[in-house]
Amino acid sequence: MDIFIFSLLVFLYGIVIGSFLNVCIYRIPKKENIVTVRSHCMECGYQLKWYDLIPVFSWLFLKGKCRKCGTKLSAQYPIIEALNGALYVVVFIVMKGAIVESLLYCLLFSALLALSVIDFRTYEIPVGFNIFIAILGVVRVATDYRNWLNYLIGALCVSLFLLLLYAITHGRAIGGGDIKLMAACGLVLGWKLIIVAFFTGCIVGAVVHVIRMKVSKADHVLAMGPYLSIGVAFAALWGNLFLDWYLSFLRI
Repeated sequence: MDIFIFSLLVFLYGIVIGSFLNVCIYRIPKKENIVTVRSHCMECGYQLKWYDLIPVFSWLFLKGKCRKCGTKLSAQYPIIEALNGALYVVVFIVMKGAIVESLLYCLLFSALLALSVIDFRTYEIPVGFNIFIAILGVVRVATDYRNWLNYLIGALCVSLFLLLLYAITHGRAIGGGDIKLMAACGLVLGWKLIIVAFFTGCIVGAVVHVIRMKVSKADHVLAMGPYLSIGVAFAALWGNLFLDWYLSFLRI
């Protein structure tokens, strides 16, 4: 299949999943059902038709407004949908035909994207996302069972360190959701990559936090979920290349 056609199909599939992510982002913090309740306008309650739910395109066609009451709809809808689709394409291109890993990483990235937005807004990572990622980890171990110890250590090495930090600081330095996130992602990535993910996330988080403080002149509470998610995404796609470069740089 032509790479352009394949990428387009992957992107279209990704934006469909992205549409569901928007549902999760809005409803889960409010404890609303994400399956049985039909999509509706938050302002007037208008139940959306199928042609109002076409990812990205419906928002563009309606010019970002509700079809019935004209209320402006958040640009988050097309952004999350398009970003999820783009991430899927990147995963399949970088993984170069590794179907199992590509599918697992696509689902992983979707979970990370949704929980990052929720954590950024509420400073809380819903436990359901960590359970879902842990399930992906179990699948990963099953598909690479000869290296099961790598994934088991991955689930423990960073999360136990963070658990100790949590106990020492009484939860002021790190959140419980972040600990669970690193445990679940470690089960997916293995111990080497989860360490890369953790340090990458910490570096990105520190840089962004300093910039935000400089720009707004305010002391911001740091939600680590989005930055740890960036670290996990980086490690999943390019972690092994980074490790090879780093070890060759050190001549190990």
